[in-house]
Amino acid sequence: MKKIQLILFALTTILFACKEHKKNDNPLGQPDVIAVKTAKLSSLGVPQSIQASGLVSTENEANYSFKIGGVISKIFIDEGQFFRKGQLLATLNTTEISAGVAQSDLSVDKARRDYNRAVNLYKDSVFTLEQLQNTKTALDVAKKTKEATAFNQRYAKIFAASDGFVTKKVSSEGEVVSGGSPVLMTSSTTKTNGYLLKVGVTDQQWAGISAGQQAIVHLDGYPDQQFKATVFRKLQSADKEIGSFQVELKLELNGLKPAIGMFGKADLKTKETQVSTTIPFSALVEADGTTGFVFVTTGTNRVRKVPVNILKFDNENVYLKEKLEGIDQIVISNSAYLNEQSIIKIIQ
Repeated sequence: MKKIQLILFALTTILFACKEHKKNDNPLGQPDVIAVKTAKLSSLGVPQSIQASGLVSTENEANYSFKIGGVISKIFIDEGQFFRKGQLLATLNTTEISAGVAQSDLSVDKARRDYNRAVNLYKDSVFTLEQLQNTKTALDVAKKTKEATAFNQRYAKIFAASDGFVTKKVSSEGEVVSGGSPVLMTSSTTKTNGYLLKVGVTDQQWAGISAGQQAIVHLDGYPDQQFKATVFRKLQSADKEIGSFQVELKLELNGLKPAIGMFGKADLKTKETQVSTTIPFSALVEADGTTGFVFVTTGTNRVRKVPVNILKFDNENVYLKEKLEGIDQIVISNSAYLNEQSIIKIIQ
């Protein structure tokens, strides 16, 4: 029994010695060899694009107001509500206006009586021709004044000029408004009109955009969708408040009706192309916005980290702004496990 125990003890000692010897074959601190794949850099002509943001609007906007001043009697529609062409939207208190119309009627009646009397007196040679003509002029002036008053009375009510909806109610019932002051801000929704995204661009970007160019738009209200758009028009002057040039994109929404003022981002394709160095996604490490790093080979078994400036992404590649001078190949696999002290083995 003792012999068996001694034999087992000897075998265990031999096994531990073998393990210890195996550990010492790779001393502590020696880096592991990492297998990587490399690829040659390639260049591609990339259509230049412009990123811009703005707010949703409509092709035709209208600010409805009364022609004359007065007290608002009734507003028949609220913000966000749709209306039809010809619908009554708001009215003024007509007490003062009705009094003006009645006064103009009385003025016409008096001027007509004066003129008839002058005709008879002229026939009797009591009035001169000049006096007769003066009464006729007074009658004509009274009639024109009545027409103007009646015209103003018609415009004491606001009727919708087209189908649309209210984007903002500027004034409320009981307020005193002056003639021409906006009461309702509206947007048209007729078949010939559509939704627009109004974006601000720099002067250089504005010069590179032309009507009819295509764009892709993402709206915050529909985060999982993208919409096609076309450059509708370029405004010929800069916005004084924000200092940028305005470009309007006509949206293809396929029946959707976004809220006016919804925020959106646009990617406009220009006609110019830019030659760009392309790399696969797997080669990029520590990407942050428009900057990142790639590993390039140094010698046969070492790597070096190189910074890159990113132009854009697509579904497969990363496009760089500048060419990587003096670099022919980059690491395209296992980049996340590398540092500048790593030892690599290039595999096919």
